[in-house]
Amino acid sequence: MTRRIKSALALLAGNAIGLLLASLILSGFAIKPISFIVVVIVFTVVQVVAEPVILKLGEKKAPALKGGIALIVTFVGLFVTDLIAAGLTVGGVSNLLAATLLVWLGALIASVVLPIYVFKELREAKK
Repeated sequence: MTRRIKSALALLAGNAIGLLLASLILSGFAIKPISFIVVVIVFTVVQVVAEPVILKLGEKKAPALKGGIALIVTFVGLFVTDLIAAGLTVGGVSNLLAATLLVWLGALIASVVLPIYVFKELREAKK
């Protein structure tokens, strides 16, 4: 497998773990089991598309937000995925905010742990 495919799989796995964590902890946040894979893919695609746009806007308009870009991208990803995918129910603004933090945290932990144990090639510097 190429490095790019492994990176994409690690990102999908991290997002899946984050979304699963949010659905287990938050009572109003639910993902239908049959559409879990679709929700993870839509969420990841929205994040990949939104991240460069939000990063560019953040650099120009509000450079102080640079550290929180990942949280903003996660928020936008959850919001848009909730609008697009029928299998995701966020359950209100408070759940959206809490889920943003939980999904970001789950994906962050997975992005640290997965390269250590599963995708060992991702630990090495790009050649």
